[in-house]
Amino acid sequence: MQPPAPDTPSTPPEPPTPQAPTPGRLRLAPALSDLPGAPETVSARKNGPMSQPNAAQDQSAAESEPSPAPSASHPQPSVGSLAAHRPHPVASGDYERSAAKLAGIVADIDADPDDYEEDYASQDGAELPQGRFLDRERSWLAFNERVLELAEDPTTPLLERANFLAIFASNLDEFFMVRVAGLKRRIATGVATRSASGLQPREVLELIWNRSRELMARHAACYQDEVAPALADEGIHVVRWNELTDKEQSRLYTLFMQQIFPVLTPLAVDPAHPFPYISGLSLNLAVVVSNPVSGHRHFARVKVPPLLSRFLEASPQRYVPIEDVISAPRHLGELFPGMTIEEHHMFRVTRNEDLEVEEDDAENLLKALEKELMRRRFGPPVRLEVEETIDSEVLSLLVRELKVSEAEVYPLPGPLDLTGLFSIAGIDRPELKYPKFVAGTHRDLAEVESASAPDIFAALRSHDVLLHHPYDSFSTSVQAFLEQAAADPDVLAIKQTLYRTSGDSPIVDALIEAAEAGKQVLVLVEIKARFDEQANIKWARKLEEAGCHVVYGLVGLKTHCKLSLVVRQEGESLVRYSHVGTGNYHPKTARLYEDLGLLTANQEVGADLSDLFNRLSGYSRRETYRRLLVAPKSLRTGLITRIEKEVQHHRAGRPAYVRIKVNSMVDEAIIDALYRASQAGVPVDVWVRGICAVRPGVTGLSENIRVRSVLGRFLEHSRVFAFGNAGEPEVWIGSADMMHRNLDRRIEALVRVEDPAHRAALNRLLETGMSDSTASWHLGPDGNWTRHATDPSDPAGRPLRNVQEMLIDARRRRRGTATP
Repeated sequence: MQPPAPDTPSTPPEPPTPQAPTPGRLRLAPALSDLPGAPETVSARKNGPMSQPNAAQDQSAAESEPSPAPSASHPQPSVGSLAAHRPHPVASGDYERSAAKLAGIVADIDADPDDYEEDYASQDGAELPQGRFLDRERSWLAFNERVLELAEDPTTPLLERANFLAIFASNLDEFFMVRVAGLKRRIATGVATRSASGLQPREVLELIWNRSRELMARHAACYQDEVAPALADEGIHVVRWNELTDKEQSRLYTLFMQQIFPVLTPLAVDPAHPFPYISGLSLNLAVVVSNPVSGHRHFARVKVPPLLSRFLEASPQRYVPIEDVISAPRHLGELFPGMTIEEHHMFRVTRNEDLEVEEDDAENLLKALEKELMRRRFGPPVRLEVEETIDSEVLSLLVRELKVSEAEVYPLPGPLDLTGLFSIAGIDRPELKYPKFVAGTHRDLAEVESASAPDIFAALRSHDVLLHHPYDSFSTSVQAFLEQAAADPDVLAIKQTLYRTSGDSPIVDALIEAAEAGKQVLVLVEIKARFDEQANIKWARKLEEAGCHVVYGLVGLKTHCKLSLVVRQEGESLVRYSHVGTGNYHPKTARLYEDLGLLTANQEVGADLSDLFNRLSGYSRRETYRRLLVAPKSLRTGLITRIEKEVQHHRAGRPAYVRIKVNSMVDEAIIDALYRASQAGVPVDVWVRGICAVRPGVTGLSENIRVRSVLGRFLEHSRVFAFGNAGEPEVWIGSADMMHRNLDRRIEALVRVEDPAHRAALNRLLETGMSDSTASWHLGPDGNWTRHATDPSDPAGRPLRNVQEMLIDARRRRRGTATP
């Protein structure tokens, strides 16, 4: 079966060359390479738009800007970052990214660029048809479309709709910064090859341009035509400058002069002033002014300060974009005194912000990464967003100086950068949000809820505990586990992996406390966690200063497994207590990520974790474990072996099934194993949040495969692998998605769940998520997702069950607070 062929767009025309300036026309700067003795611009240096500039040489010509935050440089903070000064009530820092961008949906962007072009030949590839894999970039765009559908849904609480609009925009920013940038880089260097879906790299790039343009238009229309008017109906007004009252404008003038004007830097562009460096994701004003004496028109750029609130409160519940305040006629007059302001336009550039670090010398990895983080500021542009009313002459200047093609220009209605809606979504109007839910202590840790923390070690000596966050409290389980270990004089050692954590993490504090108490503390910090590199470097050094043994994993591999090991002296014996999870040790996102974790005193699991930590910190070459599957050596083969066993069970008439819940399903070897299982008649269910390259429902190939996706208030982040196993179900949980990077270039770990009650609970969860009576999106063989939110048999359109609300209500019912 061949994949659907994309539309074949024409080759983008070359951008027009601006005419020579004359009196009365905009004096655009000539290309600096055409000026005798002029320095090179950032965008023109080396070999065109894909080259990396020399940051040190550019400081004289480029605007001096602060280093970006450790995440995509949105005005809202990333996880664990930015408690910046916000002088106004609606400040993006007041609504954590962990409570906004992550409120149910986050893109799985953290992928290596060569995931685009890994030609794949199945071991039994001749048995399976060509075109059996969906394109991963198209699938990612379909994922973000599902996010947009939540924003478009009038039954979604209003401020959550605004939040989903911001999530969509933020996801797309990261997609361009990493995936599109990586694809462009590989095309430019000539190493890009046909993808597993059968598309050529250029076809993929054009598909992205065309599809993202459609989605961005829908996104803007949803805000302009639906969400903004609905907010106004609720008394929350996001207005433009000319809609403000005289009193509001006067108040904002005072604010402008006191808090905004002093930090603005207008940069002229002319033969004496080269085109300035435009930082990624910054909002910018392109201003055209004229000299009233000479009549000459000039171009200048004004950057919107990124650390100020995106929306300013003009009066209670009335907000105006900060760029409107800066561009007000009187305010621009303060920036350009004596000049005539003729026009101004907003624009925004997205740049390649992926990292490339050579890891042949692990000892210098920390310094190499810090250097690369500085260089990332100067990545080449991959997208130019402009207001749709922009003057053609100004646009020509931007296109030429930024070295972007016309296909990479996105005209949109203002305001640009709707990630700023995170701050609006943070307004304290609980009636316009999902009902508040506070997780309780897991019942296996405390029979009765109380103010005192449960004794974790005593509970684990009697039974394993299967945690399901955010429905089970992270703070009274995993966090308490490590805090009690740090304070317990009988604990001798703690070993911990950290992939992402918050800036004020109690986990880090507990590890520091343990080290200062003389315990042996080993912390494996993954400093290459995308967009959290700077924060992780900071906490790695803080841990080292406290006396922790900090290591950075294995050369060439990211350490993504979620493991914690505590060694405790109990009488004459040493007892090992373990936690193996699917999510990061991040207390804030644990309230918004759906994740699983196993707390256990099982000594086989403890021995496995000891062996794995020894491998990560020393020179162990162990590749097999008792109750773990570990990538890159045994995880893929272990799963494929179990899928193939299900085929054998089915052929022998024994109970057989495969059920998988992951964030992404891309790995071709795993998918081919699922196809072969389907061909043999084994029922296969795949619950995936984001990207999926499986074509379900194809006759003769995958008619026994179903694919579902659940999006909502929590981010579905857990990974579960369940097998029928002839009536004795085998269930695994862990950190790995089914992607090349997870299975080949990361340390990942799955743990086998032994308790029959736990296995049954996980299978019930998988069955609920895949049920036709549960609200979800269904994937078709053509790669299109169809939303199923209402009961088709009910004339009134009764909503289908929401799996997340069901789990919330179950926890409330347990505490006697269920909704009627």
